[in-house]
Amino acid sequence: MERRTKENPWKLKTPPLSSEYEMYLDEKDGVEIIVCTVGKTVLYYDARIIKDLHTMLKDHGDWMLLGSKDEKAEAKEGTVEFWGRSLENPIGGWYGLKKGLRGRVGMYIPPLMEALGLAEVEHNKRNNRMKAI
Repeated sequence: MERRTKENPWKLKTPPLSSEYEMYLDEKDGVEIIVCTVGKTVLYYDARIIKDLHTMLKDHGDWMLLGSKDEKAEAKEGTVEFWGRSLENPIGGWYGLKKGLRGRVGMYIPPLMEALGLAEVEHNKRNNRMKAI
């Protein structure tokens, strides 16, 4: 995987192509993380999500709804967002690491997966889906 830094981040757009944000890889407390900066908001995700999500999508074998929700909102079962916080995923819970900002896996991770050549992502105004390449 290409390694991007704070000085050379991935410049991405949300699936509906309505907002820009940046991501890069870093380390926090001995764990590789993805740092996601949206305006002045900074979110952290466990970097294992890239491999784990790709594997899950390959096993799923078809398009999957993204279902982006913030941490306080309940995610719809069968979506990428639901999987990203499920006790059934490989890490047994949240890939989001920053309390209060652990959600939005379905909004910010899919475009990164697309940029890495690991997934196809739809870019409609609503109800976008993704699938593994």
